[in-house]
Amino acid sequence: MNTRPKTPLNPKQLPLSKWTAVHPVNKEKHFIVTRVIEPEPVTAPIVEIELQAVHSGRLQVLPWRALSDAAVWARGWV
Repeated sequence: MNTRPKTPLNPKQLPLSKWTAVHPVNKEKHFIVTRVIEPEPVTAPIVEIELQAVHSGRLQVLPWRALSDAAVWARGWV
C-alpha cells in the first residue's frame, strides 16, 4: 500500500510531470505534461494543460484539474 501523503496539485508545477492512465486506450498508458496553457488575459487562472502520450506522441488538451481524478489518472509511471 502506498503510504506517501498526497500533495495537492499546483498547475505551475505540472510541466514535465509524469502520469499513468488507469484504463489505457490504444496502448497509451504513460503521459507527460508538455506544457501549461497560459490563459488570456494572463491574470486569469490556469485552466488547461497539454498532455503527450509517450507511446504514440499524440497530444491532447485537458483541464489540469482532471489529473486529480484517481479513477482516471495516477501520478508517476506505474
